[in-house]
Amino acid sequence: MNAPTSSSQAEAFIRSTRQAQVVAALQAVLPAHALLWHNEDTTPYECDGLTAYRQRPLVVALPETEAQVQAVLKTCHALAVPVVARGAGTGLSGGAMPHALGVTLSLAKFNRILKVDAISRTAVVQAGVRNLAISEAAAPYGLYYAPDPSSQIACTIGGNVAENSGGVHCLKYGLTVHNVLKVRGYTVEGEPIEFGSDALDASGYDLLSVFIGSEGMLAITLEVTVKLVPKPMLARCIMASFDDLRKAGDAVAAVIAAGIIPAGLEMMDKPMTAAVEDFVHAGYDLSAAAILLCESDGTPEEVEEEIGRMTAVLNSAGATAIAVSRDEAERLKFWSGRKNAFPASGRLAPDYMCMDSTIPRRRLADILLAIAEMEKKYGLNCCNVFHAGDGNLHPLILFDANDPDQLHRCELFGADILETSVAMGGTVTGEHGVGVEKLNSMCVQFSAAENEQMLGVKRAFDPQSLLNPGKVIPTLNRCAEYGKMLVRGGQISHPDLPRF
Repeated sequence: MNAPTSSSQAEAFIRSTRQAQVVAALQAVLPAHALLWHNEDTTPYECDGLTAYRQRPLVVALPETEAQVQAVLKTCHALAVPVVARGAGTGLSGGAMPHALGVTLSLAKFNRILKVDAISRTAVVQAGVRNLAISEAAAPYGLYYAPDPSSQIACTIGGNVAENSGGVHCLKYGLTVHNVLKVRGYTVEGEPIEFGSDALDASGYDLLSVFIGSEGMLAITLEVTVKLVPKPMLARCIMASFDDLRKAGDAVAAVIAAGIIPAGLEMMDKPMTAAVEDFVHAGYDLSAAAILLCESDGTPEEVEEEIGRMTAVLNSAGATAIAVSRDEAERLKFWSGRKNAFPASGRLAPDYMCMDSTIPRRRLADILLAIAEMEKKYGLNCCNVFHAGDGNLHPLILFDANDPDQLHRCELFGADILETSVAMGGTVTGEHGVGVEKLNSMCVQFSAAENEQMLGVKRAFDPQSLLNPGKVIPTLNRCAEYGKMLVRGGQISHPDLPRF
């Protein structure tokens, strides 16, 4: 190859040379069909659900056995090649976006349910098993897996572990971390590692809680032991309409203050309600400024009592209309709109960016009113849907990624939402993870010392920073630069990865 004469040619030269080296090394440990490196083959892996940021991987490895995974990791470690694990690619923060000079390790072929134990109420599944498939396998035993992200029909348990995913029923049943007993996998050096145990407690430090939500930075997940819970005898859902956002927000706080923990407590504003009603025809009240979905499950007696208590609280809070599902079909119809909020929003604009901050429940109305002002400030529309019960927001900012100005304004809009959430006593992420999307905002929430402590945990597992590098935890230099840009009213670019 001729010597490069420009920076772009130099980048292409480096990439081509490195690719040839990595492909040659991996061909020795993987069958030909399990290795992709041509552009037309690797392009489908260039992003996850956050489509605004894209990067083709150097190589994609699709191992079929644990021995092959171990061999890939040992090979990449020996060559100091970054590795980014990937499941179904449904993540919304860019956590699975490839590294320009790294290997994307797809675990799609690890899709077997190894064991369902009705006695211990557990299931052992491989990382590539779909979330919903676990409940389908457990259904004959009257059991199911509780965390139910909106993408549960497609998202994998390995990705759920990486992001500590939740869902509309997380208020009562918890996030992934509350529903997993054990995770087994491999370190970056290709050494086997296990977090948690089959029992309720494990000896030594509780590293399971550290690992779940670590976004692929500490080890590679191959197998997960999850808890199963009995399917409730009955579930009913209240759909409550409000003519004012503050009344709806206050109603959420009032339900929890009354000592009620609903199976689900979700909220949608008027633009989101209109979008989903047009998409799935769930029977939503299009005149309402906001609607709440409040679900109760348990025995028929428990459900009847709780529905009555919630109805009384919602009426006292100013609900303008209340409907209670009469049967299972109507309950599912109420939830169909909430479950399809993201695809419904995809019909409103070429692209959307889904934020994921959390705030105290008492500030729900405040953040919604603040977002309404931000829409005017940045000239972009936003639909709001969120897990109201635990204050986890999902504002969907509508824009066109093909317009650089709109993308920039969307980034500023999103950063403003996250920083406002922190100012209100919240956090920059609830369940979608940091990835590349929220790197800048981590500088707002955490001090340099706190970020350094988190980096220390990563170094303990991955001293060379080869697993999913450049994501989740910002560097000191990045935070310093971001602080300067905030003063100037701008923002540093995403993502903080090589441009090759």
